[in-house]
Amino acid sequence: MITVHGFSPSGNCHKLRLLLEQLGERYRWVEVDSSRGETRTAQFLALNPNGKVPVVDFGDGRTLTESNAILYYLADGSEFLPADLWQRAQALSWMNFEQYSHEPSIAVARFIAGWTPLDSPRRADLPALRERGHQALAVMERHLQERAWFTGERYGIADIALFAYTDVAAHGGIGLDGYPAIVSWLARVRATPRFVALPEPDAQAAQRIAESNRSL
Repeated sequence: MITVHGFSPSGNCHKLRLLLEQLGERYRWVEVDSSRGETRTAQFLALNPNGKVPVVDFGDGRTLTESNAILYYLADGSEFLPADLWQRAQALSWMNFEQYSHEPSIAVARFIAGWTPLDSPRRADLPALRERGHQALAVMERHLQERAWFTGERYGIADIALFAYTDVAAHGGIGLDGYPAIVSWLARVRATPRFVALPEPDAQAAQRIAESNRSL
């Protein structure tokens, strides 16, 4: 049985929980609160010198980091990763888009809104992050106007990768009202078997999110 070291509010970590639940795999979850510096301890850095979650420990001396690499490894040979080489390459393309064009704006805006103090200087970055987040959503919207999924012809790991932070984009002040195809896709993902939702932010983070978005 594998062990996942992750922070439950993190979309990057929740990707793994969602796939593992939908695969029906047994796993152990070890909570690591990255917002409180728990990824910087000597014990954690021995697992991942880069000091980030998630990390999967296979119990045989092997560990794997980077959420989308873990998704790819876990999904190999399953219905969640296409066998067709072209469709697999398209899925990887969207997963790279998620990490380079989507997550750095939408996930970071959410983190700043909910997990930094209200007087943090990082909050000055929110307008630019929101603008870039909408640019990424516009790319997704165009794709979904003609196709149902991002992992080829059926639901899979590229959808899981993009779902995690898109579904909570509003936490960072990035609303989805102007993206009907995305909203429909989110509903399709939620309707997949054994779906599990990202946990709601705790009371303190929820209050910060509300304060951050009050003027929008």
